[in-house]
Amino acid sequence: MSKFNEILVKIDNCVWGIPLIVLIIACGILLTVRTGFLQVRKLGKSLKYMVSSEKGGNGEISSFAALCTALSATVGTGNIVGVATAVAAGGPGALFWMEIAAFFGMATKYAEGLLAIKYRVKDKNGNYLGGPFYYIENGMGKGWKWLAKLFAVFGLLAGLMGIGTITQINGITTAANNFFDAASNHTLTVFGREYTYVTVTAGLIITILAALIIIGGIKRIAAVSEIIVPAMILIYVLSCLVIIICHIKEVPSAIAEIIKGAFGIRPLAGGITGFAVLKLSMRSGVARGIFSNEAGLGSAPIASAAAKTNEPVRQGMVTMTGTFIDTIVVCTMTGLSIVMAGSYDKGLEGVNITIDAFAYGLPFPEKISSFLLMICLTVFAFTTILGWNYYSERCLSYLTGAKKKTSTIYKWIYILAIFIGPYLTVEAVWNLADIFNGLMALPNIIALLALSGVVASETKDYLSRLKKGEVK
Repeated sequence: MSKFNEILVKIDNCVWGIPLIVLIIACGILLTVRTGFLQVRKLGKSLKYMVSSEKGGNGEISSFAALCTALSATVGTGNIVGVATAVAAGGPGALFWMEIAAFFGMATKYAEGLLAIKYRVKDKNGNYLGGPFYYIENGMGKGWKWLAKLFAVFGLLAGLMGIGTITQINGITTAANNFFDAASNHTLTVFGREYTYVTVTAGLIITILAALIIIGGIKRIAAVSEIIVPAMILIYVLSCLVIIICHIKEVPSAIAEIIKGAFGIRPLAGGITGFAVLKLSMRSGVARGIFSNEAGLGSAPIASAAAKTNEPVRQGMVTMTGTFIDTIVVCTMTGLSIVMAGSYDKGLEGVNITIDAFAYGLPFPEKISSFLLMICLTVFAFTTILGWNYYSERCLSYLTGAKKKTSTIYKWIYILAIFIGPYLTVEAVWNLADIFNGLMALPNIIALLALSGVVASETKDYLSRLKKGEVK
């Protein structure tokens, strides 16, 4: 098994190497230029569109619900653990490059949302289907259908093989167990191995809750996401703001650390200096930024396609606010808290870095701070389970057709994967999920580059009509 994991790590490093990261960023830069820096000029209007529904728009759910569904899959452990890992590996400067990736990623997400609406279809059951597979097939032409199917296969495997099931439920049960029974004093035998009562109980509760929501389809997932996602983001951001306010005098020096680290001025542990620091900070920040907000992976437009709207550009603007919220708001809050506390430089790993920052920054006992972070991790991971179920199910529908029986069977297989998740080793699963995520990005980026002219012309037309008062 260890040999298999080593092979997966090599493949993962190859897939998520510098070429793919450069390609994703280059795509974002191109779309930024071709849309005239829309993410700067129209951010205010985009945030307004985010909370105001379009009257008379066709679709299944509101634009806000579609955004929350997308955010349910992106705002997760990456915002808490991923940021900590990036800053620990690349120093405070990694946070700066994470923001740069998010800035250009907003243009990428905008294009994804726009194309999702422009090329979506309506199936015989009345569902609105869209995403990379449809804008590849309908935008680039039938000759590219093989590329669309390739994306769908990678997306299906990414959801079912770990990113939406095993890794998330395992993260939830591990967090709960570390808080309630870290010494594993109360155990029982499951599948021939010892597990704590906390692990088993948490696993069952999450599986049942997920099943009740998943069986209800996109409308139920969106309804739950509309409530849970904004509430948890608000609670988490407010917690980080409390840390910043309580240590406001430390903010300038923390920002200085971030800027110095971003350009290789601040040496890292082990004597790494100069260009090596710059390269490490850039790679860590950009890679983790992409992992967190999924700009370029092609997941968010699958949810965007269900939005009630007749204007592709409008939905594109709403979709790009997801990257703004996910990275520029949530990840920044996490990163700044970690840098201020110096938690990244204490030899800690993963979530323990963020736990240390919360314990240092919040004016509460350490137990309360740890509990708050555990709740945030649990809810973020749970919503990721819901979001990725919808993504992978839509990938399956594209490959097999809109068959209710197939969809129902798949939902139960997905729920089964959630149920067994707490009892599996996740290292190989995480690597597989990372690989399939990276492979998803390739067909999607090719499509975005090929259809960048369509994005530019649609943007120009909409903004012209908006200026003339022709847009409702």
